[in-house]
Amino acid sequence: MRTQDVTDTLDLALAASGCDQVHVVHKPRLLSDNGSSYVSGELAECLQDKDMKHSRGAPYHPQTQSKIEPSRQIALQSPAGNGWHHRMLLENYFLPSDLEARIEAFVDHYNHQRYHESLNNVTPADVYFGRDKAILQQHERIKRKTLETRRLHHRQRAA
Repeated sequence: MRTQDVTDTLDLALAASGCDQVHVVHKPRLLSDNGSSYVSGELAECLQDKDMKHSRGAPYHPQTQSKIEPSRQIALQSPAGNGWHHRMLLENYFLPSDLEARIEAFVDHYNHQRYHESLNNVTPADVYFGRDKAILQQHERIKRKTLETRRLHHRQRAA
């Protein structure tokens, strides 16, 4: 990635957020790794012109990037079997609307279809809309019934 790519992306992000059009007391800060495009003098000047601070992670310390890496990794690892053709971030998008549609589809998949282990295998939408407790109770009923059926089957085979 070139420094110009970083500054162009930064300009787009500031425009999309509206931070470039209003007075903002606490400007967003740029958090990055130590890639050549992020340590360049050109980027430092750009950030100084925008009155923004820049924090870089310690070398060989990926935990610093943890705020952005999980979503990036999920996007990179999305299975092709769920409508994701190869890896989302490695595809070519010829129109911004193509990329926007792909991101929208990914967010929908992530929030409404993908079960999250950290949420007891329900979706974020299930938790947000309060459906998780009923779903988990149903899972528990199914699990108990399955265990009862297996025990009965086992007893019948043993007799």
